[in-house]
Amino acid sequence: MQIEEMKPFVGVGKELFSRLKLQSLITKLAIEPSYYFLRWTHKVSGIREEQPTEIDFPMMEGQMFNHKYELRWKLQHNNLYDVLLLSIAGDYSDFTPVGHSWKIEPNNQEKFPYYAYPAYGYPRNEVRFPKEFIYSKTLNVRIEENDKSKPVLAQRYFIDGETSAVQFVALTLEGEHK
Repeated sequence: MQIEEMKPFVGVGKELFSRLKLQSLITKLAIEPSYYFLRWTHKVSGIREEQPTEIDFPMMEGQMFNHKYELRWKLQHNNLYDVLLLSIAGDYSDFTPVGHSWKIEPNNQEKFPYYAYPAYGYPRNEVRFPKEFIYSKTLNVRIEENDKSKPVLAQRYFIDGETSAVQFVALTLEGEHK
C-alpha cells in the first residue's frame, strides 16, 4: 500500500462565509466517507453522515471531517460563519494560512502509515449527557464493536514546526476509505 504525501495546512477563511458559500465548501471537501457534527443552543446532532441542509441553519457551530480534512465553522453575526480548515492535502485558495510550518504527528510512517491516532467515542448511554449520544451506524467509534470494515474514528495532531507544540487536534478517519 502506497503512503500518500502529506501537505499539512491550517487556515482561516479570508472572509466570513454565508450559508450558501459554507454549504458549497462542505460539498467540495466531502470525500467519501465524511461525517458531520452540528451544534445549536438547545441540541447537538451527534455524528452523522448527512451534510447540513438549509433547514439546519442557522446553527451555532459545526464540523465536518474525513480522511483529508476537518472543517470547523462558528456563527459570528448576520448569519455569517468564521471557518477553520485543517488539511493534509495542501492549502485552499479561500483560506489564509495560520502559521507557515506545520508537521503532522506521528512522523513514523511505518508504525502509523496514515498519521492518525485512535479516538474513542463515548458509550451511547454515558451519564454525563442528558440524552443518548448519537453516532452514525457506519462509523466505528471503538466502543460497541471493532468492525474494521467501517471507517474508524481517529485523531490527527497538527504541530507547530517552530515550537513543536500541538496546536490543533483534528477528528479524522483511520486509513483511507473509499
